[in-house]
Amino acid sequence: MNASTFLSIVFVFWNVTASAQDVVKGFVFEDTNQNGMKERREKGLAGVAVSNGQEVVLTDNTGTYELPIGNDDIVFVIKPAGYQVRLNMANQPQYYYIHKPNGSPTMEYKGVAPTGPLPKSVDFALVPHAESEDFRMLVLGDPQVLDQRELGYFERGIVSEIRNAKDVVMGITLGDLVQSDMTLYPDYTALMAQVGVPWYNVIGNHDLNQDALADSLHDETFEANFGPATYSFNYGKAHFIVLDDNLVPDPRGGRGQWSGYSQKRLDFMKNDLAHVAKDQLIVLINHIQLKHLNDNSMRLSDRQQLFGFFRGYTNVLALSAHTHQQQQFFYGKEDGWPNETPLHEFNIGATCGNWNSGRINEQGVADATASDGTPRGYVYLNISGNRYTADFKVAGKPTDYQIGLFHRKVLATIWWEGRGHIYANFFMGHKGSKMEYRINEEDWQPMRHTLEPDPAYVAELYRWDTADTLFRGRRPTEPANCSHLWMAPLTNDRGLGTHRIQVRATDDYGRQFIQTSSFRIEEDKY
Repeated sequence: MNASTFLSIVFVFWNVTASAQDVVKGFVFEDTNQNGMKERREKGLAGVAVSNGQEVVLTDNTGTYELPIGNDDIVFVIKPAGYQVRLNMANQPQYYYIHKPNGSPTMEYKGVAPTGPLPKSVDFALVPHAESEDFRMLVLGDPQVLDQRELGYFERGIVSEIRNAKDVVMGITLGDLVQSDMTLYPDYTALMAQVGVPWYNVIGNHDLNQDALADSLHDETFEANFGPATYSFNYGKAHFIVLDDNLVPDPRGGRGQWSGYSQKRLDFMKNDLAHVAKDQLIVLINHIQLKHLNDNSMRLSDRQQLFGFFRGYTNVLALSAHTHQQQQFFYGKEDGWPNETPLHEFNIGATCGNWNSGRINEQGVADATASDGTPRGYVYLNISGNRYTADFKVAGKPTDYQIGLFHRKVLATIWWEGRGHIYANFFMGHKGSKMEYRINEEDWQPMRHTLEPDPAYVAELYRWDTADTLFRGRRPTEPANCSHLWMAPLTNDRGLGTHRIQVRATDDYGRQFIQTSSFRIEEDKY
């Protein structure tokens, strides 16, 4: 940590001489000398939210707060806009105090060590930090690294591109940091530290203590490494809410897991929103999508209760990952969303793509194209006041590569061989996106949305299945229907020679992207 970082951090300080209590008290204050300790001349900060993961209170005019606390709780400050919280050496925000006097129970993966008696005062020190209302941040879907080899894929395929990022203020990974082996957390954390900005994490279904005997204990290892699994913070004009949407053990049968919220997490959401302005941008972050796709999808009663909390909030974006595909979901009143403007959920593709399958390239990275044809990549979230846009960046490709094309390369002049299709996979698209194509300099024509596998992905599977020798890598999984695929006719009625194809996509923010290809028409050799 350099000196400039040290001067713009928040310290969490506690007096370790106190005895155990059932109430936690403390101060939120402006740490003018940056020593992390509340001193007489340092003023308390009024109106700052502090939580125990369920209740949310505001500090009084002296900066004092008071909350109930149990023996398995984390108390944390909800970072206000215009202030910075302390970063550890791995650039992880340190905004919380864990209170587990006896530590975590013994499970397969280590949890929190005993923290001892509750301090007399748990104080959060804040340092002013200039925050623009216009900012950019990184968002990563599941790294889900299995072992050291896959950590290498993640480093060379993703981290190498975002290392020492210059144009972002922070980043977040949307869960499934590892493929269940949580001894890899320190290695993952060391990689994310290289990005050089504050980095937040979401708990995923592969980040759980699966041997937990109660739902309240499924996040013990995550907490030991990253802090609370449910929390919130502010930056600029945006309010971010991160939720643990895992239920373990599965309440339907006592084994496995289900997606949903405990009552404690729902209470936190409701209490947190009570202190957020109705016109503020809220970014709601889960690991598992809100969309009901199968029996293990979000418990609908929880989703409906969650939706109800947002009545009157006019600017809400939901982010999720988990599916290893890239999808855009929209929720209206027919889904229980209470507002006129539909809720947009951006279900972001995994940075491990199709579980790191596919051929290994010259950089020693698995191709990892998702089963819907979405390439391995990551997202830039751009926020301006209470508005947002999102950019998908395909790893290893130019920033303007947003459309994958598949079509026949050569058509014969004979009539029965003279037809084919142009397929366009617009990675950020959805059924309502505007997609057009043209051949040469003809007029732009609309393309037709189709729900089927991306033929480019299917063709790659055929290469695996018809190869005489094994490729280096692992065969991808079977294809899935692609929600962002369009098609148009390709005909042989334009004369011999090479012809240019252009496909134009218009995204939800009015931005246009063009991808170009070509095909030839030749005399048939019948």
